[in-house]
Amino acid sequence: MSLFRRLFTLFAWLWRLLRIPVLLGIGGLTGFLVPYLITLDQQVRERFDDLSWQIPSRVFARPLALEPGRPMTADTLLLELEAARYQADPAAQSAGTYARDGERFVIGRRAFVGLDGRHVAQRLSLELQDGRIARLADTANGQSLQHAEIDPARIATLYGLQQEERRLVQLEQLPALLVMGLQAVEDRDFKHHHGIDVSAILRAGWANMVAGRVVQGGSTLTQQLVKNLFLDRGQSFVRKANEALIALLIELRYDKRSILEAYVNEIFLGQQGGQAVHGFAAAAEFYFGREVDEVGTADIALLVGLVQGPSYYDPRRSPQRALARRNRVLHQFFETGLIDAKTLARSSAQALGVSARGALPRNRFPAFLELVRQQLQRDFAGHELDAAGLTIHTTLSPSAQLQAEMAMQGALGSLGKRDAEVESAVVVTAVPSGEVQALIGSRHADAQGFNRALDARRPIGSLVKPFVYLVALAQPQRYSLATRIDDAPVDLPQRDGSRWVPKNDDGDVHGEVLLIEALRNSWNLATVQLGLRLGVEKVRGLLESFNLGRDINPNPSLLLGAVDLSPFDVAQLYQYFAADGHAVPLRAVRGVVDANGRTLSRYGVQAGTGDYVAASRLVTWAMQQVVESGTARAIGAAGLGGLHAAGKTGTSDTQRDSWFAGFSGNQLGVVWVGRDDNKPTGLYGSTGALKVWIDLFKRLPAEPLALPADGLTYTWIDPENGRRSEQACSGARELPFISGYEPQDREGCALDKLRQWFGGDDK
Repeated sequence: MSLFRRLFTLFAWLWRLLRIPVLLGIGGLTGFLVPYLITLDQQVRERFDDLSWQIPSRVFARPLALEPGRPMTADTLLLELEAARYQADPAAQSAGTYARDGERFVIGRRAFVGLDGRHVAQRLSLELQDGRIARLADTANGQSLQHAEIDPARIATLYGLQQEERRLVQLEQLPALLVMGLQAVEDRDFKHHHGIDVSAILRAGWANMVAGRVVQGGSTLTQQLVKNLFLDRGQSFVRKANEALIALLIELRYDKRSILEAYVNEIFLGQQGGQAVHGFAAAAEFYFGREVDEVGTADIALLVGLVQGPSYYDPRRSPQRALARRNRVLHQFFETGLIDAKTLARSSAQALGVSARGALPRNRFPAFLELVRQQLQRDFAGHELDAAGLTIHTTLSPSAQLQAEMAMQGALGSLGKRDAEVESAVVVTAVPSGEVQALIGSRHADAQGFNRALDARRPIGSLVKPFVYLVALAQPQRYSLATRIDDAPVDLPQRDGSRWVPKNDDGDVHGEVLLIEALRNSWNLATVQLGLRLGVEKVRGLLESFNLGRDINPNPSLLLGAVDLSPFDVAQLYQYFAADGHAVPLRAVRGVVDANGRTLSRYGVQAGTGDYVAASRLVTWAMQQVVESGTARAIGAAGLGGLHAAGKTGTSDTQRDSWFAGFSGNQLGVVWVGRDDNKPTGLYGSTGALKVWIDLFKRLPAEPLALPADGLTYTWIDPENGRRSEQACSGARELPFISGYEPQDREGCALDKLRQWFGGDDK
């Protein structure tokens, strides 16, 4: 018998012996595999047909408006550019870069989408002069511009349950080199295989065996996507089998574009603390602080190289390893014809260029972000804010915020031994819009703790006095700045049987004084006498009309600031004067846009009717005198007299709280300094909070305050009796009055009598 026949006989015998078990096995496998594949297919369709991720919501500052004549300093502009991740570049040819030559800047403005629509990329030329923007032009054609905006800085990220940083993009939004380079390095046959590439597996196995370590992977992009979307990181046979089966199913059901687009948005590329960085768009921001369409060839190679091992090739922890990997990827780009030899040489010579820290701002300004959340709560649930991919446009000015932080640190640091336990809070708003530009809730501005700007309710002291005088001046037929009031002792019984006996800070009693002098010098007794004459209930009613949601003290002590308010509350009150007698709600949010670019909410300002505009202007003028020669005269001594600012100091009993609220022509600042344990600080408003305010407004590009003259008439009066006088008369003062209510009775003076003696005409 031939060998062939013997083998055939053997196989026949084996088949007779094993056919039943084999057929049963095949049947069993088929019975298991078919339902299993159906189940896998259902899972694939469910995941891919509704492919969605928890996309964190991004919070942005306001865009920086540039206009000729607008106050601006070089330091402020640099703070804004750095906050928006602009990089210094002598040429400033590409978007996201700037060049500086003294007071002249060239800015490669990025394209961005704001609440008012899309802004195209633009190269701007800007010149500063005397603290203002002198010229603004488009460098492409040299044409002068009256307005331009710099894209806003990203200031925070709101994450859901999954701490994943991700920016969804379409393939067209990625650089072509990134899309093609990814395939060249990770899966050259991507367009042709059906989920599994046997030749790539064999090629990788040989390369790894020769190298003695893993230098090349055999997984296709589809298999890598399966690992990220469906499977854990194990290496078991079952897991590998599942990976292959799911990859085949995905390729059968979906086109290559859908698969690749899912991949570029899902791939894990790094970690910042608890935040996992997924997708190339998020990775570009994380590593380079730039948009993905702004990165260059070398940067693209680094991003593609990270796919093989984000931790192993982390450019911050292992820069040499990352550099070698990037250059290897660049050579692969060259080998596949994606770049030429010149580009290869230039890119390989570049430094890694990654930012020092991860550029994923989760919550850089926690106090301000708390205000944002509070103001959005009425329209959005918490989970909508955190994981719906919203874009939240706020009012924050990064430069004002950072300048406020520097001012606080500088001023508190100068207090010496008193510094250790002293805390502070600052609120800065825009005039007249009421947009909150900066908010600090602690001397440690980035601390995630008690927010004193919003939640610390402390007695406001003399900050209440302008509102007492506003109640009086709103009755022009009875009161004016020239009205004489009595600075006399006060002794009132209290409900507990004690007596309320307030004193002036200087311990003196000044007798009859002009209303303007009482406010300028912050005399307590005159203010109480006036408030009692007006009625405490009227002052209380005025404060309650601002809807602060606080209990307002109904007792006479209210007249001296015995009411507990937060710095934010005080800013809301003083915004009334800063907005020229109009109640303007303070706001921290401009608008909210969903993940598809559709505007969900836009938050405007509805100012009050301005019923007491003229009276508020009189109070503002009086507060300018407070700054010029009263309790806040240190402002002028510090070189800020040119602002013609208006403001008021405030100190609570036994110097527990130091306050200052003041405004220029374009910004209001409220500062509180005190201790959390409510112990005395030894500081008055003028020696604590005012120092912070002065340091801040030295830094801010502030506009001088020009009090509108409408509705006011300036008249010379005799301060001894408040009657009309002449400029030449000894001691005469010029004061503003509500038009039609200026003094009519005229008081003569020695010069008038001389004119009469010599036949002069007394008119």
